[in-house]
Amino acid sequence: MQLTGIHHLTAVTADAPGNHAFYTRTLGMRLVKKTVNQDDVSAYHLFYADGLASPGSDITFFDWPVERERRGTHSISGTGLRVAGEASLVWWKERLAAAGVTHGDIVLRDGRATLDLEDHEGQRLSLIDDGGAGDAHAWAGSPVPAAHQIRGLGPITLSVPDLGPTDAVLTALMNMRKERDYETPGNPGSRTHVYAMGPGGAAAELHVAVEPGKPIAGPGAGGVHHVAFRVPDEAYQDWAERLRRMRVPSSGPVDRYYFRSLYFREPNGILFEIATDGPGFAVDEPLEVLGERLALPPFLEPRRAEIEAGLTPL
Repeated sequence: MQLTGIHHLTAVTADAPGNHAFYTRTLGMRLVKKTVNQDDVSAYHLFYADGLASPGSDITFFDWPVERERRGTHSISGTGLRVAGEASLVWWKERLAAAGVTHGDIVLRDGRATLDLEDHEGQRLSLIDDGGAGDAHAWAGSPVPAAHQIRGLGPITLSVPDLGPTDAVLTALMNMRKERDYETPGNPGSRTHVYAMGPGGAAAELHVAVEPGKPIAGPGAGGVHHVAFRVPDEAYQDWAERLRRMRVPSSGPVDRYYFRSLYFREPNGILFEIATDGPGFAVDEPLEVLGERLALPPFLEPRRAEIEAGLTPL
């Protein structure tokens, strides 16, 4: 049984209109699903992805009226967004500077050219040269030229104070491979350990920074809620059974309509999700018009008027 890569990452915003503007206009991603948090319908759940809404390309946001996150360990501390080629990073650095976006220099990290940036709420992102590996699906409506568009997610970085318990979950439960390590940026003496899934590469890596001296993170806007890992649709029940058999406390099977999920926490309290590739975001609206209207799963459709009245227009 193998996970095949990063499925999506879900973060938190306290400013849905500003979030929408940044990810669609500044970063040029496509809003592929405008829906609500199925467990809290007062909050948007916004999905940004590539032109085909491909699994592994979407960064998503819950819109909650909260204060900024408190940075620290026991957290997801960095989100990689893949682009093809160092020339794209040069282009992006100029674009981010012109837009007044907080960003760093292009650096070599773990053997890949990388450009760190933050959105307007302090969400920590990195544009990473993936060497053009795998498929890319540009969005014709993006303000970013196709050659420079964000291709997908990965790698994702965790911060933990102690590697041992997390390593046991990643390797013994989730069948990841520990491949290498490197010095943690901004934290001399700390090492970041790289775990690979399935085919490996940037789209299928989890990086774990060991940072025992940091305070415990606090949730909030600019922080990350959870990371999801991909499985083929036909492997879903096997993973549900694996969690049960290994006595891992979990949500049990959850049908999110666009994919099926399993949720559990690793030993440092970080929320993980296992999610299927299908049925996908075009299950309830045509691919050509994804994200243009509020989409609700069938069990919420009778409450549409109530739900729409409680949301801030984008």
